[in-house]
Amino acid sequence: MTMKEPPILEARSIAKHYGALAAVDGVDLSISPGQTIGIGGPNGAGKTTFFDLITGFVQVTSGEVRFLGNPITGVSPHVLARRGLARTFQVTSGFTSLTVWQNMMAALIYGTQDTKPGLFFSRGLRDRAEETLDKFGLADLANTSVGDIPALERKKLMVATAIIHNPKILLLDEPVGGLMPGEVDDFIELMDNIRKGGTTIVFIEHVMRFLTSVADRALIMHQGKLIFDGAPGDIGQDATVRDVYLGTTPDPAGEAV
Repeated sequence: MTMKEPPILEARSIAKHYGALAAVDGVDLSISPGQTIGIGGPNGAGKTTFFDLITGFVQVTSGEVRFLGNPITGVSPHVLARRGLARTFQVTSGFTSLTVWQNMMAALIYGTQDTKPGLFFSRGLRDRAEETLDKFGLADLANTSVGDIPALERKKLMVATAIIHNPKILLLDEPVGGLMPGEVDDFIELMDNIRKGGTTIVFIEHVMRFLTSVADRALIMHQGKLIFDGAPGDIGQDATVRDVYLGTTPDPAGEAV
């Protein structure tokens, strides 16, 4: 009998209250290694707050978060990042006055436990930066200021600076927000390549085409609660999701219209 692999990340009845407002209201979630999970829901549903609780940017009011089987509630974000829990944000500015290469080196130096800031970088660190830039299609922009590169490339750089440490789990907050349809396709391919490397991915996204193309499991949040947890292709068939998020009704054949 094959034993089930333990969860890589768990949220156990976590909640965040601001006075009488429950931004996150008793969410339970178990994520297995290698899964790619997409989280959708209307604005104000609690999605980003949920990410903040998991990654230590906001302290939970109640409940517990566990990573690799260990409780991490209250652990600082930079400590979690060095343990293998990487996270990106909706704002993709980076260090706009620095070059793409300098942004990568900053991520390497300050995100690694056993290195200290300095004027000289080891050949190994330089090689990792070059390889990652090439993998993300950013090598030709290495000497360009981040403030001068297009939105798609900024988003790629954001992910590259997170993935360079080979995290065990990668959390992305609206990775394709603001991109054109063709650029979304480019990002879908990028996510597929990251998945092939075995990284567990959890992302928040309003662009449903991206969510249903990339995720193998979908979650929908509303008013701080999970209202759907299942296959991405089933989102449109769920009456509650249609009512509070999609704003659609099924046709006689059962398809969302």
